[in-house]
Amino acid sequence: MTITFITGANKGLGRETARRLVECGHTVLVGARNREQGEEAAAATGARYVPIDVTDDASVAAAAADVAEHEGRIDVLINNAGVSGPIGDPSNLTAADALAVLDVNVIGVVRTTTAFLPLLRRSDDPVIVNVSSGLGSLALTHDPDRAESQVVAPLYTASKAALTMLTTQYAKALEGIRVNAADPGYTATDLNGHSGPQTVTEGTDAIVALATEGPGAGTGRFVSRHGEIAWS
Repeated sequence: MTITFITGANKGLGRETARRLVECGHTVLVGARNREQGEEAAAATGARYVPIDVTDDASVAAAAADVAEHEGRIDVLINNAGVSGPIGDPSNLTAADALAVLDVNVIGVVRTTTAFLPLLRRSDDPVIVNVSSGLGSLALTHDPDRAESQVVAPLYTASKAALTMLTTQYAKALEGIRVNAADPGYTATDLNGHSGPQTVTEGTDAIVALATEGPGAGTGRFVSRHGEIAWS
């Protein structure tokens, strides 16, 4: 039985990923900061709730200890928790704004990955999926034919660019662990006021595909529901 831990799984892409992976036969652990929402999402999807705040060292360590006690390992870690930060004119951005976004979208991934690596290393086929975005791609955000080129979200885009690079570094350095990034695409979630044209099911296609690949699949890739995205 594949055991999968998902951060930020109380709503949106994380919750839909949990639902779909339970249907695929995974034992899913719904990680979320909000206990009420996390417990409800876990009950609705057939998962188990594990409290985690990816911005807090003690909370992340406690989540890893909880999983070590109950499941003993994980096979798939999905770093999904994310925030958008201020949108539009960056004239009034503050250091506090930047720290808040990076603390979830990048540093939170580092915290969680480091804490869960011992559990992943107990797996016969360990996998890390980082939920990034095409908005972190220099190529896509400079292509006038792409919707990504019309978005001004300075901190979100910067954080996702950092996350995709972090993914490549983990992929190079973590021997025996597949580490890939997923681009969900423009999906209707709370993050964008439900303005995206894709459903959450469509938005989780790449995440689910990476989480369910068999042994021997590639590492260090950036994947959307339409296929691999070139690193640029």
